[in-house]
Amino acid sequence: QVQLVESGGGLVQPGGSLRLSCAASGFTFSSYAMSWYRQAPGKERELVARISSAGSSTTYADSVKGRFTISRENAKNTVYLRMNSLKPEDTAVYYCNTFYGPRNYWGQGTQVTVSS
Repeated sequence: QVQLVESGGGLVQPGGSLRLSCAASGFTFSSYAMSWYRQAPGKERELVARISSAGSSTTYADSVKGRFTISRENAKNTVYLRMNSLKPEDTAVYYCNTFYGPRNYWGQGTQVTVSS
């Protein structure tokens, strides 16, 4: 069965950095695009970044462009989200996601809190 397990969240001061990881299993990881979403309290879940199966193409939400970087290591079945210059508005639960026909799969989420 498909499993996505996130790690790397925590409390960080504004301007700080974190790297999130998502370990995937149960499907041919190298054949599927992967995404990071986030959901802040009282808000809808939103797409943060997406990476193609080979890692050659990435897309980002406007709010994180230039600060966040998505990457993947297909040999390790892992996708990453490097977050720099963090702002309080980046505070949210971050979820790893893939669409493995015919449905979306989600991890359990990892909390990121940006606060002084």
